[in-house]
Amino acid sequence: MLDRFPVSARLPAADVNRARTWYHDHLGLDPAKEGPMGNLWYQTGGTWFLVYRTPSAGTAQNTAAGWQVVHIEGVMAALRARGVVFEEYDFGPDFRTVNGLIATPEGKAAWFKDSEGNIIEISEPAG
Repeated sequence: MLDRFPVSARLPAADVNRARTWYHDHLGLDPAKEGPMGNLWYQTGGTWFLVYRTPSAGTAQNTAAGWQVVHIEGVMAALRARGVVFEEYDFGPDFRTVNGLIATPEGKAAWFKDSEGNIIEISEPAG
């Protein structure tokens, strides 16, 4: 039933104004609209995500949202130039990031944290 509808992400923020500045400065994004409770709605690539205020922001230890990109190394270089710091992960002997990037038979991926501690992924499928 839900396969007919787009899915979107919800990203918690302890400080929505700090998050707004971070998303603008580091990702070049500005809210498409703002809600009456200070929520920020961003539109990217035909989808959207919400940044909302909550004291539990940054407590999840998993990927909260992600973008599928083309030429991930170039995207990473552009994001690094804007101050984004990529995480290093070690999931086992043959499954770890090198300079922030992991390559698997399925493709490549990299993760970074936003100002609120949310883990965000960029990925490029193989082939």
